[in-house]
Parts: sequence; C-alpha cells; structure tokens
Amino acid sequence: MKHLLFILSFFLITGTAVAQHSDESSNQRQLRMFEDSLTSLGRKIVNGDQDLERKNANYAFIKTLVSALKIPNSFLYGFDSVKSISIINAPDNRFRILSWHVMNDDGSYRFYGAVQINTGGSLKLFPLEDYSPLLKNPEDSVTDNTKWYGAQYYKIVRVAADKPYYMLLGWKGYTVKSTKKVIEVLSFKNDKPVFGMGVFDNSRNHKRIIFEYTRQASMLLRYVPDEHLIVFDHLSPPDNKQKNMPETYGPDLSYDGYRLKNGRWELVENLDMRNVPEEKDKEYNDPKKPADIDRADNQ
Repeated sequence: MKHLLFILSFFLITGTAVAQHSDESSNQRQLRMFEDSLTSLGRKIVNGDQDLERKNANYAFIKTLVSALKIPNSFLYGFDSVKSISIINAPDNRFRILSWHVMNDDGSYRFYGAVQINTGGSLKLFPLEDYSPLLKNPEDSVTDNTKWYGAQYYKIVRVAADKPYYMLLGWKGYTVKSTKKVIEVLSFKNDKPVFGMGVFDNSRNHKRIIFEYTRQASMLLRYVPDEHLIVFDHLSPPDNKQKNMPETYGPDLSYDGYRLKNGRWELVENLDMRNVPEEKDKEYNDPKKPADIDRADNQ
C-alpha cells in the first residue's frame, strides 16, 4: 500500500512539474513571437520615411507590447532584440522602465513609455504619457505618470534615503536645432509612480535637472557609483552674444556634477575628471537606427 501511495505521489508531483514546465514553455514561445513582431515594428518606427508610417507602426507597437506584457512573468523577459526601445531595471528589481521615442516630421520627438512593477506574476503597468509641451515649468513640476516629462532612459540609480527614491538619467530629443538630457527623480506614493522631487541642493531647488544643447554636439551625463556622483559636461555658448540661446550651447571641456550626501544631491563645480573612474555602462547620446545598434553591439 505504501509503495502504491509513493507511486501515486510521484506521478502527481511529476505531472504538476510537467504542466508547469509546459506553461512556462508556452509563455516563452508567445513572448518570442511578440518579440519578433516588436522588432519589426520598431524598425518601422525608426526607419519609416513618412510621419504617418512611423506613427501607425508605433500604435501597433504599443498594442503588441501590452499584449506581450500581459503574459505571466513577462517581467523576466528582456526583449533583447527590440533595439528601438530602452528597457532598464531598477537596481532592486522592484520595477523596470520601458521607454522609446518617435520622431516627427519637423525634427521634434514624442516619447512613450511604461513602468512595469515586478509582481512575480500578473501585470501591473503604469503607462507614461508625454506631457512635455504643456509643462510650463518642467524643472519645478511634480507629476504623475499621466503628465510625464518624456525621455528615453538609460540609467536608474536607487537612493536609500528615509524614503527610497530613484534617479533616472535620460536622453530627450527636442527640436531640429537642439537636444536635451534630463536627471529625473522617481518615487512611489501609494504604490504609484511620482516624477520630480526637490532633492537637488542648488540655487533653485529644482525637482528635476534639464540640460539643453546644440544638436550638433554630444553631452556627457553619467553616474559614477564609486563616487556616488552624477557627472556632466558644463555647457556654454560659443560667445556672449548667444548667451540666452541654449540651442547653441555645447561642452566647454569642464565638468560639473551632483554628489550624493545624506540623501540629497549637492552641486559640485569644476570636477577633475582625471580622478573619476570610468563607468562601464553605455552612455546614450543620440538615437541610433537598429542596424547601427546591431553593428555597435558586435564591435
């Protein structure tokens, strides 16, 4: 009798394991199929010659992405072949941010994104709605996900303050003449994302930091973990006559930064970059076409 019970128990356990494995395999197959579709749509978003073509591809991309994320445990799936989108996990794996852009015919950009919470199973997603054109004072605004200051993020830093929050570094294409980068602050209130926080010790106590510079230049903005430092190029106009024209600004070969101290970020000017260790993470300067990214990854 004991032998029979053992055999029955064995088959029950084995059968459950096989069913679970089958479910996982099915989910993986579905996710790979969605990934293939997203890769194709992403190329159209980036490479499409017509404005309507790019936007139609983007609408299909959003619908396909949401369907993919509804699959159980999608949080663990990287969508590595979808080069048109940035997917960045928080250091504590509490959430990840998916963000991307669509270029308009006039050379400006609209940003799209979502915050996916790590629930361990079912989907919990906060869509990010680009509200940039309507934010009158973006550096001083605290917003929710429906009034997001759109950007494509490439770095998340967790700050272990009394109430933990996250620093986001992002690229923000702006106009045909200028580009922006942003230091964003993300926190959670009642388990919902909040963007912007007064954690910067500078003359204006901004809720986020925004840099604007000529589209012809590249700007350094990166995090140095050993120094607890966000370092960036100091931007200057080519001459005094263009002092109030940020679309002409560019790096002047000096560096400033924000250093973490007691949960806040103090402005530090004229950094000696010779003593700052290099960050291994890739820095996002300008959008690349998927084919260009493929080539860069293989170098």
